[in-house]
Amino acid sequence: MLPAEPYAKLRVMLNNNEGRRFTAYKDTLGITTIGVGRNIETKGLNADEIELMLTNDIEDSWHYLSRYPWFKKVDPVRQTALMDMMFDLGPVKFDAFKLMIEALSKGDWNAAATEAMHSQWAKEVHDRAARDAEMLETGEWPS
Repeated sequence: MLPAEPYAKLRVMLNNNEGRRFTAYKDTLGITTIGVGRNIETKGLNADEIELMLTNDIEDSWHYLSRYPWFKKVDPVRQTALMDMMFDLGPVKFDAFKLMIEALSKGDWNAAATEAMHSQWAKEVHDRAARDAEMLETGEWPS
Protein backbone atom coordinates (compact mmCIF):
# COMPACT_ATOMS: atom_id res chain seq x y z
CA MET A 1 0.00 0.00 0.00
CA LEU A 2 1.13 3.51 -0.68
CA PRO A 3 2.20 5.71 2.23
CA ALA A 4 -0.51 8.03 3.56
CA GLU A 5 0.41 11.19 1.65
CA PRO A 6 0.68 9.70 -1.85
CA TYR A 7 -2.44 7.61 -1.17
CA ALA A 8 -4.42 10.76 -0.29
CA LYS A 9 -3.11 12.52 -3.41
CA LEU A 10 -4.04 9.52 -5.57
CA ARG A 11 -7.59 9.60 -4.22
CA VAL A 12 -7.90 13.28 -5.15
CA MET A 13 -6.43 12.59 -8.62
CA LEU A 14 -8.81 9.69 -9.25
CA ASN A 15 -11.82 11.72 -8.13
CA ASN A 16 -10.75 14.56 -10.44
CA ASN A 17 -9.92 12.29 -13.39
CA GLU A 18 -12.86 9.91 -13.15
CA GLY A 19 -15.51 12.05 -11.50
CA ARG A 20 -17.88 10.74 -8.87
CA ARG A 21 -21.17 9.26 -10.03
CA PHE A 22 -23.91 8.04 -7.72
CA THR A 23 -25.73 6.06 -10.41
CA ALA A 24 -24.52 3.75 -13.15
CA TYR A 25 -23.47 5.34 -16.43
CA LYS A 26 -21.74 4.39 -19.66
CA ASP A 27 -18.16 5.63 -19.86
CA THR A 28 -16.55 6.92 -23.07
CA LEU A 29 -16.09 3.31 -24.24
CA GLY A 30 -19.69 2.35 -23.44
CA ILE A 31 -18.73 0.33 -20.33
CA THR A 32 -21.18 0.40 -17.42
CA THR A 33 -19.42 2.27 -14.64
CA ILE A 34 -20.34 3.57 -11.19
CA GLY A 35 -18.79 5.54 -8.33
CA VAL A 36 -15.28 6.72 -9.14
CA GLY A 37 -14.64 4.91 -12.42
CA ARG A 38 -15.61 1.40 -11.20
CA ASN A 39 -16.08 -0.85 -14.23
CA ILE A 40 -18.89 -3.03 -12.95
CA GLU A 41 -19.01 -5.12 -16.11
CA THR A 42 -15.62 -6.73 -15.50
CA LYS A 43 -14.69 -5.89 -11.91
CA GLY A 44 -18.16 -6.02 -10.42
CA LEU A 45 -18.50 -5.76 -6.65
CA ASN A 46 -16.83 -7.65 -3.83
CA ALA A 47 -18.71 -9.30 -0.98
CA ASP A 48 -18.07 -6.43 1.45
CA GLU A 49 -19.44 -3.88 -1.02
CA ILE A 50 -22.55 -5.97 -1.62
CA GLU A 51 -23.14 -6.32 2.14
CA LEU A 52 -22.66 -2.57 2.67
CA MET A 53 -25.15 -1.75 -0.09
CA LEU A 54 -27.66 -4.26 1.32
CA THR A 55 -27.29 -2.81 4.81
CA ASN A 56 -27.80 0.71 3.47
CA ASP A 57 -30.84 -0.34 1.44
CA ILE A 58 -32.42 -2.11 4.43
CA GLU A 59 -31.86 1.00 6.56
CA ASP A 60 -33.35 3.18 3.82
CA SER A 61 -36.44 0.95 3.75
CA TRP A 62 -36.79 1.16 7.55
CA HIS A 63 -36.45 4.94 7.58
CA TYR A 64 -38.91 5.43 4.74
CA LEU A 65 -41.56 3.16 6.22
CA SER A 66 -41.06 4.74 9.65
CA ARG A 67 -42.69 7.90 8.34
CA TYR A 68 -45.99 6.03 8.54
CA PRO A 69 -47.21 6.48 12.15
CA TRP A 70 -48.43 2.88 12.37
CA PHE A 71 -45.25 1.20 11.07
CA LYS A 72 -43.25 1.04 14.31
CA LYS A 73 -46.28 -0.37 16.12
CA VAL A 74 -46.51 -3.32 13.72
CA ASP A 75 -44.94 -6.62 14.78
CA PRO A 76 -41.51 -7.56 13.34
CA VAL A 77 -42.89 -10.18 10.93
CA ARG A 78 -45.17 -7.68 9.24
CA GLN A 79 -42.46 -5.00 9.32
CA THR A 80 -40.17 -7.46 7.52
CA ALA A 81 -42.76 -8.17 4.83
CA LEU A 82 -43.32 -4.46 4.28
CA MET A 83 -39.59 -3.79 4.13
CA ASP A 84 -39.24 -6.55 1.53
CA MET A 85 -41.95 -4.88 -0.53
CA MET A 86 -40.32 -1.46 -0.12
CA PHE A 87 -36.94 -2.88 -1.11
CA ASP A 88 -38.41 -4.30 -4.31
CA LEU A 89 -40.84 -1.53 -5.21
CA GLY A 90 -39.13 1.65 -4.06
CA PRO A 91 -40.98 4.51 -2.38
CA VAL A 92 -43.05 5.77 -5.34
CA LYS A 93 -44.51 2.37 -6.25
CA PHE A 94 -44.96 1.39 -2.59
CA ASP A 95 -46.90 4.59 -1.89
CA ALA A 96 -49.21 3.71 -4.80
CA PHE A 97 -50.61 0.84 -2.67
CA LYS A 98 -53.06 3.30 -1.12
CA LEU A 99 -55.74 0.76 -0.15
CA MET A 100 -53.14 -1.58 1.37
CA ILE A 101 -51.60 1.30 3.33
CA GLU A 102 -55.04 2.36 4.55
CA ALA A 103 -55.75 -1.21 5.67
CA LEU A 104 -52.39 -1.36 7.44
CA SER A 105 -53.15 1.86 9.30
CA LYS A 106 -56.30 0.19 10.65
CA GLY A 107 -54.61 -3.12 11.44
CA ASP A 108 -56.78 -4.89 8.87
CA TRP A 109 -54.25 -7.54 7.92
CA ASN A 110 -56.61 -9.52 5.67
CA ALA A 111 -57.42 -6.48 3.56
CA ALA A 112 -53.76 -5.45 3.42
CA ALA A 113 -52.74 -8.92 2.19
CA THR A 114 -55.56 -8.94 -0.36
CA GLU A 115 -54.55 -5.53 -1.70
CA ALA A 116 -50.92 -6.65 -2.00
CA MET A 117 -51.98 -9.70 -4.02
CA HIS A 118 -54.34 -7.73 -6.30
CA SER A 119 -51.55 -5.74 -7.91
CA GLN A 120 -49.32 -5.71 -10.94
CA TRP A 121 -46.41 -6.23 -8.53
CA ALA A 122 -47.87 -9.57 -7.36
CA LYS A 123 -48.21 -10.68 -10.99
CA GLU A 124 -44.56 -9.83 -11.58
CA VAL A 125 -42.98 -11.39 -8.48
CA HIS A 126 -45.44 -14.26 -7.79
CA ASP A 127 -43.99 -16.24 -4.86
CA ARG A 128 -42.41 -13.21 -3.24
CA ALA A 129 -45.74 -11.39 -3.17
CA ALA A 130 -47.55 -14.47 -1.87
CA ARG A 131 -45.00 -14.85 0.93
CA ASP A 132 -45.18 -11.16 1.89
CA ALA A 133 -48.99 -11.22 1.79
CA GLU A 134 -49.07 -14.32 4.00
CA MET A 135 -46.75 -12.62 6.49
CA LEU A 136 -49.00 -9.53 6.49
CA GLU A 137 -52.11 -11.60 7.00
CA THR A 138 -50.84 -14.00 9.68
CA GLY A 139 -48.02 -12.12 11.40
CA GLU A 140 -46.05 -15.38 11.25
CA TRP A 141 -42.79 -16.29 9.55
CA PRO A 142 -43.28 -18.46 6.47
CA SER A 143 -42.50 -22.13 6.91
